[in-house]
Amino acid sequence: MTPPRSEGFVRMPDAEFEAILTRAAEEGAKRALDIRDLRSLVDCIRLVRRTAMQTAVRMITTGVILALLAGIVIKLKIFGGAP
Repeated sequence: MTPPRSEGFVRMPDAEFEAILTRAAEEGAKRALDIRDLRSLVDCIRLVRRTAMQTAVRMITTGVILALLAGIVIKLKIFGGAP
């Protein structure tokens, strides 16, 4: 059965229109939530990557400083090394 047409517009019962509108609003809200979740996940990945890089740089810097200190200690024979 074809809905009646008037002046190029399709007429439908108000209840059916409300049901379609409600379903479209719910699906739009679900998509918006999915997009927000994905953006949140991407932000978390960026934070983890940045934190991992900072930690790696700190560890390398600490290692270099410790190696320099060990070299100085050995060179100056600070801990009573034999002459």
